[in-house]
Amino acid sequence: MGVIGLIRHGITDWNVQDRVQGRSDIPLNAEGRRQAESLAERIKGDSWDVIITSPLIRARETAQIITEFIPTLNILEEQRICEIDCGQLEGTTEEQRLDAWGANWRELDLGMERYEDVAERGSRFLEEIWSDYEGRNVLVVSHGAIIGLSLQKLLPQQFPTTYIDNTSLTLLTKMNQAWDCPLFNCTKHL
Repeated sequence: MGVIGLIRHGITDWNVQDRVQGRSDIPLNAEGRRQAESLAERIKGDSWDVIITSPLIRARETAQIITEFIPTLNILEEQRICEIDCGQLEGTTEEQRLDAWGANWRELDLGMERYEDVAERGSRFLEEIWSDYEGRNVLVVSHGAIIGLSLQKLLPQQFPTTYIDNTSLTLLTKMNQAWDCPLFNCTKHL
């Protein structure tokens, strides 16, 4: 039948510092590499046909670690599954945002990509992958916002809101034109 396995990259120093990463190219830290190894150990016995990753280094590193455990996988990069562009917010902490723009900073136009646009590009990508790799098992290594917003668009009743943990595994399937998510944000390997 096929399945899409959505994976958020391992943790980075900016995640730990609560800095907005967006498109900033921040590598995994040591804990993030350990998380990716734990996830790879968990899924190495499953049958995966391909792994597609965001080109940002934290996702690419996560995908590369997975292929060390599953060497039969070829890594493909896909720009459309990059993280949300956070504009002027990138690199900032909540305290810095409050200092710079005040308590209502969320209401300002700070160059951030619209959630609707992120959800659209993510869900279109998933629809294409489902069609292009029909009946196959595809891993997708990406980022928290795009994974969550895509799930909210594809399955709005199941996901009015989402939070995606680092190196979590979410499984998507589709039957009779209807998406299903039998596993969400699972981190039992950590």
